[in-house]
Amino acid sequence: MATFCLSSTLRTMRDELEVLEKGQCTDRHPAPLLFVHGAFHAAWCWENFLDYFAEQGYRALAVSLRGHGRSPVKRLRFCSLADYVEDVESVASSLPVSPVLIGHSMGGFIVQKYLERHEAPAAVLMASTPQAGARAFTGRLIRRYPWLTLRSVVTGNALHGFNTPAVARQMFFSAGTPESDVVRYAALLGNESQRVGFDAMRKPPDPARVRTPLLVLGADEDPCILADEVAATARAYGTQAQVFPAIGHDMMLEPKWADVAERIDSWLSARNL
Repeated sequence: MATFCLSSTLRTMRDELEVLEKGQCTDRHPAPLLFVHGAFHAAWCWENFLDYFAEQGYRALAVSLRGHGRSPVKRLRFCSLADYVEDVESVASSLPVSPVLIGHSMGGFIVQKYLERHEAPAAVLMASTPQAGARAFTGRLIRRYPWLTLRSVVTGNALHGFNTPAVARQMFFSAGTPESDVVRYAALLGNESQRVGFDAMRKPPDPARVRTPLLVLGADEDPCILADEVAATARAYGTQAQVFPAIGHDMMLEPKWADVAERIDSWLSARNL
């Protein structure tokens, strides 16, 4: 008999990490889903997906990496990529079965690094930092926002200026996203580790060490991760990318987020996950 899905989101702490959880595993979907957010974000950004996948019969969990959301940390700017991978490992290892990993942006890069050392039933990369690393994105960021980038390096506050609705829209959202949504989400953005940015340029994942089936998705109105970078990541893992039209970088918060969720659901269902 299928397990009943909870109707409200649960907030729990695993090793002091904030984890938002909704739904239960069912006979149709026996593997839990673990969502990993990108830079400046936290578990809150998966609100639409937690609801959707719980309603479809999945157990869905979203972790806030250390220093994000309600997950504590003493010195965020010095957190490493390995620290974030460790956070994902700690939540995944606490589950009764290995979860499907779903990572967005920097979270997609973290998922790739996780999969170098761990097997998973499947994984999804959404507008992920490319397998080749974050060098090209960093260059675009510096050229577009030179003074904001310089200030963030000098002060150690990577968020300053990037959390305004105007800049948040330019970076994360399509022209079709309502201004009220952009304002709300911009207010939820948080600071980010500078060290992780450097790690993402210097320590690309090795596709030869990854055995997990991957679904690679991108957005055609994304100035952060370009469509050709999404395609290159897919090729590195021996698959093909799907790029969604009229969607910005924050694919899980855009007005057309359900199109993305439905694609992930159909792909997992075809694999009996």
